[in-house]
Amino acid sequence: MNSPQVSIIMGSSSDSPVMEGAAELLNKFNIPFEMRVISAHRSPERMLAFAKEAHTRGIEVIIAGAGGAAHLPGMVASLTHLPVIGVPVKSAKSIEGLDSLLSIVQMPAGIPVATMAVDGSENAGLLAVRILALKDAVLSSALIKWQEALLQKAAQQDEQLKQKFSSEG
Repeated sequence: MNSPQVSIIMGSSSDSPVMEGAAELLNKFNIPFEMRVISAHRSPERMLAFAKEAHTRGIEVIIAGAGGAAHLPGMVASLTHLPVIGVPVKSAKSIEGLDSLLSIVQMPAGIPVATMAVDGSENAGLLAVRILALKDAVLSSALIKWQEALLQKAAQQDEQLKQKFSSEG
């Protein structure tokens, strides 16, 4: 197996059902990744080491999912030069994920975190693909084909609805 280019991290394994969307998207593009529990609150020393050393292991993008106070994406972004994509997770004790969203999106100047929708890990995976495709022509071509397939699917859905609800006839 190739060494991972993307690291999908989360504060708790209870976030994994949400974060699997990113993993599935990365698998579609054959991008090697790792999936780990790195808690900003329960294991801050591990988080510190992870964030500072990720680039030395070949990681190029970090996708960080967190619920509740959701400090993981911002704390990791403050410790690395790698792009960090935050996924607010709607957890059992969250306020419909709004607490997580606001915690991740309201980063201070100098600490950027690309923030997805609540539970939006598939788009986090797609953004990671787009970042990696900037320097990989094969991946870029695959991404273009994937987008063309989305366009075709939308056109087919449009045609089906037009036929089903046409007032002609």
